[in-house]
Amino acid sequence: MSFEVVASSRIETVKYTPWRHVRTVGLQAGLLCVLLAAVGILGLFNRRPIIVGELTLGYAVLGLVFLCAGILVAKRRLFPTVGGLILGGAVAGLIGAAVLSLLTAVLSLYSLRWIFVALDPPLLKMLTFTYSTPVGIGLMLLTGLCLGGLGATLIVLPERIRAPILGGLIGAGIAGLFQEMIRPILANSPVTRPLHNLIYTWTGLTQNGAIILFVVVALCVAGWQAVRGDVKSRYAQLPAPTRTRLRWGYIAAAALLFLLFPAFAGNFIGQVLLTVALFTLMGMGLNLEVGLAGLLDLGFVAFYAVGAYVTGLLTADSPFALAHLSWWEAMPIAVFASVVVGVLFGIPVLKVRGDYLAVATLGLGEIVRVIVLSDAAAPLLAGAKGILQIPRPQIGDFHFYTPVSMFYLALAASVVAAYCAWRLEDSRLGRAWKAIRDDEDVAQALGINLIQVKLLAYGLGAAFAGLAGSLFAAMLGSIYPHSFQLIISINILALIIVGGMGSLPGVVVGAAVLIGLPEVLREFGEYRFLFYGLAIILVMRIKPEGLWPSAAKRRELKIDAETRAEQTAQHGPSTAVQKV
Repeated sequence: MSFEVVASSRIETVKYTPWRHVRTVGLQAGLLCVLLAAVGILGLFNRRPIIVGELTLGYAVLGLVFLCAGILVAKRRLFPTVGGLILGGAVAGLIGAAVLSLLTAVLSLYSLRWIFVALDPPLLKMLTFTYSTPVGIGLMLLTGLCLGGLGATLIVLPERIRAPILGGLIGAGIAGLFQEMIRPILANSPVTRPLHNLIYTWTGLTQNGAIILFVVVALCVAGWQAVRGDVKSRYAQLPAPTRTRLRWGYIAAAALLFLLFPAFAGNFIGQVLLTVALFTLMGMGLNLEVGLAGLLDLGFVAFYAVGAYVTGLLTADSPFALAHLSWWEAMPIAVFASVVVGVLFGIPVLKVRGDYLAVATLGLGEIVRVIVLSDAAAPLLAGAKGILQIPRPQIGDFHFYTPVSMFYLALAASVVAAYCAWRLEDSRLGRAWKAIRDDEDVAQALGINLIQVKLLAYGLGAAFAGLAGSLFAAMLGSIYPHSFQLIISINILALIIVGGMGSLPGVVVGAAVLIGLPEVLREFGEYRFLFYGLAIILVMRIKPEGLWPSAAKRRELKIDAETRAEQTAQHGPSTAVQKV
């Protein structure tokens, strides 16, 4: 107890020292800039334009760091006056720039490439703004000072001024940062091509385009702020049935836009959404096993492989084909085969629980891949050569050749699967799964047949994966054993955790974030998985229960919060923290 008191008093001393806080934030900003330079991120980003001929991604990142330093200083409100807050933010940005300038000075005198390869002459040229070293250092210090002060100023401005400015900056920044994805979408349609030509050239976002976007977005935000209160009050005065109809109207409009968007955006977006839909299908299957039944399964990719290989063997135009069925005839057989393998897969691990179950299923999943690769199975499954020439599905004369058309097929399959999963969740079987998830012994004592419900969980979960595998085989037109690695099982498990364990909407959100985000982050080149990992860590820190937790999980969180509040009211903050 005495240690906690001493530690608490020391924290309070540091917290309320304004200039110490400014110094700490400035040093952290500077060290972050040095780190980005040393590992090569700044050098790589400097080759990527945000505004053609005016601003690169490297300079934008540096400016953002200095800007955030000023914001962090001002948000703590440690200075009593507005002038003090702005001065503190400016000094924090100046300190950050000074730390980076120290690296610039060292690079101009010595070569550090024997330590870090990325500390090369092009980086020095960037850090000095292509001027001589003294002039470049002076410009860097001035930049840090101004942007730090600007960041603090944004915090002290009234909301009606700050929101339009931030909105405009964010809008122009997104248009420049994700231009490689936005440009093809706008140029794909004759309706939006004039807008593309107005703000972009073939090399990227123009200066006039950035200004136009900033002004338009800022005006939209300002306009919304002006009418927001009136709109909300009028909406609140509407009768409840009218509000419900309006809400459903918005949902229907959003769904219609979502359906039309891939056809409008083109094949790249269609391919990304198709991959998200496939992982959503598999996520709903694994959610039955892990989220509802509590059966941790790391060999889930085996069912996916079974669905793909059965489809390939029954439809391909190759020597390994067992039949030449259409995809619509082969798909139910592939799903059934996955169910059978799922049940057989579950029998050896019926008595295994917890972490041991994860290891056991991991081994079983790898066995399937090893069997496919083995020489013994090569005459039937083609070994490492894979199965080629798998035809695309077709309805009449319409062939699902493009990623967009395949996405609509995968979306239809996902909707059907989601309905089945939703009905299963609230069924008697779903309640039995939840019971064995919470406590197997108690569930068995209540009369639940553990063997039956566990095998049903494995079998039904495998059906979803088999359907996804069948779509995957048709999408690629060829399948290989190396397409079914352990990492797929881990990704599916991760999207369930990120989305919210046991939550169907959470599976969709998790798939969109974990599978769609890496594609969106292609702008960051080889560092996209670094930012992807950081984004996942942030999500888990901010929303550990998942981005869209289930209703049961939300109730548990609400009860925990109420319990903590009662403990705090009765015994004070320290007791509540200790008990939690």
